[in-house]
Amino acid sequence: MTSYRAPDFNERTALSRQAKQKALDQLRAKPGASEAELAARKAARLEREAAEAEARRIRHAEAQQAKQDALAAAREVEARQAAEAAEVAPVRSDADRKAERDARYAARKARK
Repeated sequence: MTSYRAPDFNERTALSRQAKQKALDQLRAKPGASEAELAARKAARLEREAAEAEARRIRHAEAQQAKQDALAAAREVEARQAAEAAEVAPVRSDADRKAERDARYAARKARK
């Protein structure tokens, strides 16, 4: 019985070259696509690209509308808050503030 002999570098490169050549020959032997098939692929690709472009346009329009809606809602909230702030905080005179301060001071003194 003979022992295993590992192939040397030249044998490995020759086997690799033969395998590559065989794969290349098989690829060349394969028939190419017909004109009708190529035209159908191109039409399908163009249709798919048009559908994707339309979907992108719709998404962009929806995003713009959402931004505008959010901006309008924010402005409405700000306007409502400003109206409530103006409504809640009446203008007080210095005499009223002094009277409130004096009342707090008197209440503090009364507690002691």
